Amino acid sequence: MKKIISLVLVLALGLATEVAKADYTFGTSTNLGPVVNSSVRDSRVSISSDGLELYFESDRSGGYGDSDLYVATRPTPDDPWDEPVNLGPVVNTSARERGARLSADGLSLFLHSNRPGGSGGMDLWVATRPSKDQAWVAPVNVGTTVNSSYGEGSPSISADGLELYFHSGRSGGFGRSDLYVAARPTIHEDWGEPINLGATVNSSASDWAPNISADRLTLFFSSTRSGGYGSTDMWMTRWARTDDVWVTPVNIGPTVNSSAADNAPAFSADGSMLYFHSNRAGGSGDWDLWQVPVIPIVDFNGDGIVDSADICIMVDHWGTDEPLCDIGPMPWGDGIVDVQDLIILAEHLFEGTPPVEPEEVNVDENDADSQVELEQGRILVITLESNPSTGYRWEQVETQESILQQMGEAEFKPSDTGESPPPGTGGWEIFRFKAISAGQTSLKLVYHRPWEEDVEPLKTFSLQVVVR
Repeated sequence: MKKIISLVLVLALGLATEVAKADYTFGTSTNLGPVVNSSVRDSRVSISSDGLELYFESDRSGGYGDSDLYVATRPTPDDPWDEPVNLGPVVNTSARERGARLSADGLSLFLHSNRPGGSGGMDLWVATRPSKDQAWVAPVNVGTTVNSSYGEGSPSISADGLELYFHSGRSGGFGRSDLYVAARPTIHEDWGEPINLGATVNSSASDWAPNISADRLTLFFSSTRSGGYGSTDMWMTRWARTDDVWVTPVNIGPTVNSSAADNAPAFSADGSMLYFHSNRAGGSGDWDLWQVPVIPIVDFNGDGIVDSADICIMVDHWGTDEPLCDIGPMPWGDGIVDVQDLIILAEHLFEGTPPVEPEEVNVDENDADSQVELEQGRILVITLESNPSTGYRWEQVETQESILQQMGEAEFKPSDTGESPPPGTGGWEIFRFKAISAGQTSLKLVYHRPWEEDVEPLKTFSLQVVVR
């Protein structure tokens, strides 16, 4: 390792380059396919540390209750998943079993259920097994210190087994459902009193389905709070080790979140793959399981190749918390630029990198009747001149929603830059569409008075949109 550090320092001498913002990005979301997914609800994934077991809940027929827990397996992480198997009547009951989350050692399976013997509504339970090749023992309730009469759900256990994150609608929170954590000194002792994660993390909406990363530095969760791209989005918060607090959550972005509901994020142990469930178009049923790769951005200066210039940038930030270079051991880093990050960079050294496409592609009336190409997950932003005071407004009249979906209502931006533009001020209507699946569609908007039937629109705007 000393030789590597010496080489880095030599290469860094005399090199100067402009630093571009980088951290990690998401690839293209893909459906887990009809072998795993069914025609009904399949949701809340948990994957084993070795990547060979995939636990989830399903409402498919052939189960024992309203919702049962299933597991799909595969011989190696590079193989496709085999047909899912019901965990059987020892784990599942005639009630509802959901929210399966596997411990890092694969010997404990946490879940929530409304089976008899709980504190009320949904309770947290845990099933155990002596070894990975043995059967699960019947779940036991995690106890009244954690469970309440209000209902708890979506447990997530830390890698060391000492923290249990979950959501609850109990009184004293900040919204309809809040995120909590319970801790214990050792895995052989009882859980302590749950602690609300506070107003910085929780909102006045519903916050649920937490997933703590293997390094315990990042918490991913679902939320219906404002600022998202659909009815439910996935969000994340980081643990600021210098202050020992969770920082303000951020939306993980439109590359993964869609205009539909995207829920219950769960990561592979190395953070390279995100699993979630969604009712977006392109699935097999009501709710499907999806996955998307998490890709560290190692081309720090964005010149298309990972080389000595990028090593120089990392050395310049050695020992700091610069997110640009903090790329390991998880894609989101660990709060310090050190050897862990150098290892990741070395794995990609001298690789060519494709240019990073912008999250948004912007067009206006000058682009009418042209063709626009988008990658799946990208956002098409259309800005058109408008004056609502005349009664005219732009309205979408043609597109294939399975390929291109409008994100919310159009936004009006007045041309007057003052805080209070005078009445009658014209401006622009701004539409946002998300590329959902591969294909080609016509997109047409008309500028008209909606109440005037059988009247030709004042203006039209059309595009041909190709989604790759």
